[in-house]
Amino acid sequence: MDRDLLRQCLTYHGQSLFNTLKCEQTENPDFQAVVSDLCKATYESRSEEQSNPLVEQFIARKADILFSPVWRTAGLRGEEHEEEEAVEPYAVMPPMEVFMEVPYEERRSMIYRDLERGDIVVGRINNIREYGFFLTLFCTAGGLRRDIEDLELSALCHVREIPSTGSHDDPLAYYQIGDFIRAGVKDIDRYQEKITVSLHQACLSPSLEHIKLGVITKEELPVHYSRSVRAATDSSETYERILTGCHGYHNPSVVDYLLEKVGISDTHPPSMMRGLQSKLFQAEDFASAIRKKQSASWALKCVRAGVDHFKHGRHVEAMNEYNKALEIDTNNVEALVARGALYANKGSIMKAITDFELALENCPDHRNAKKYLCQTLVERGKQLEEQEKLVTAEGLYRRALALDGSNPEAQEALHKITDTIQKSIRLREEALAKEQVKTKSGQSSAEKLRKILKEEKRMKKKRKRSASSSSSTSSRTSSSSSTSSSSSRRRSKKKKKKRRKSERGSKRHRRISSKESRRSNEGGRPGVWSEGRGAGRREGCR
Repeated sequence: MDRDLLRQCLTYHGQSLFNTLKCEQTENPDFQAVVSDLCKATYESRSEEQSNPLVEQFIARKADILFSPVWRTAGLRGEEHEEEEAVEPYAVMPPMEVFMEVPYEERRSMIYRDLERGDIVVGRINNIREYGFFLTLFCTAGGLRRDIEDLELSALCHVREIPSTGSHDDPLAYYQIGDFIRAGVKDIDRYQEKITVSLHQACLSPSLEHIKLGVITKEELPVHYSRSVRAATDSSETYERILTGCHGYHNPSVVDYLLEKVGISDTHPPSMMRGLQSKLFQAEDFASAIRKKQSASWALKCVRAGVDHFKHGRHVEAMNEYNKALEIDTNNVEALVARGALYANKGSIMKAITDFELALENCPDHRNAKKYLCQTLVERGKQLEEQEKLVTAEGLYRRALALDGSNPEAQEALHKITDTIQKSIRLREEALAKEQVKTKSGQSSAEKLRKILKEEKRMKKKRKRSASSSSSTSSRTSSSSSTSSSSSRRRSKKKKKKRRKSERGSKRHRRISSKESRRSNEGGRPGVWSEGRGAGRREGCR
């Protein structure tokens, strides 16, 4: 049994719990091994009104489970380092007494009761003597977390508990009044209410050895102390507001971190029931299997309510009940079938098919799921026929017949669509054959035309060759005759020129003679005198 935890419990509940423990745990060897140490502990005197016999009786009967370290199924996580505390993996809150009206004397007695050797306290130097310095304590840190500034507690740090530094012969010369000091509890006198602290790391408990002692800055004060000061000065800083404002509160892994910190397994949590301490349980006896059965029965109640709404035409209420059933049990077959039927009635064919298929995945032999899915597939196939997607529609009809081979509607629809597809295939084949014939005939006429063009080109080339040969022979004969005819042409030209000149002269002679004869006939016309050709006219008086 955990001796320290048991002693702390006895210190709070008092002698009455110790007496009850001795009666209930007489046969427990673990309790008998620590009972001698527990007899030396001091217990608080509690009145009958403050004591609770039922709680004490429960603790006494369950002491072997409550105070046994065996329930720690996971390794206990040590205290976080200062760097981890700055990151704040979980919400670091001020002590609860900050938000409660706890009497001054009760809080003072509680801190002297709970404070142990090896704990850490934080304070400010208020006086320095030749034998050491005195601290006014602010709070505790590391493990026990309390804010004790208003309790006016002081602690002495003796000069031998102060480590010397290389630059100072006197250890006290390094410290000044007003310095913030983090120190470990060396000794505590609960009767005289005196606390002695030390700055040596050896005075700390093993779980706190990583925390450095000595002078600290204001920013290094514990987080819970800073938040308690803010809560004390500002009345609007409630517990909920501070909690939601912490970074660790929003950490998605905070539960896993805290379980690991206290050493509790999430998969195999401890139980206070002795019957559950045994490990020889069947799988269906665990909470997951029981919860699954409870969820299935609860989901069926929602399905029944939805069916009732559907019969009375309240489709929206029915859909809400089906969705609620599937939130409780995501794989509830009846809820999937009922919601799929409602989707089909509303015209949402694809959603209905999805629900029916999920229902058949969970229960392949469900009769209504097969029946409704077959009908829905046929309906979807008809929609695809209207969209001229015949191949896809044929596949849906075949799926429907695979579910229910005797469905007449699916058989008829498949027969019709296969005939339609075959007819379309035949028409396409005929059209392809005609196109092939056309292409062949077009190819033969094109070949004939090419042959005719080639023949015409050949004949043109032949004519050109014959014409070029005849022109060459005529040019040779004409060149010989041209030399003989050139001299005769010159003679004939000369004769023609002479003939033209003589004709011009005779014509001129005839014109002159005709003019003279006209003058002689006109005689002596008065006032007119004519000269020859080209002289002009002139008038005069005789």
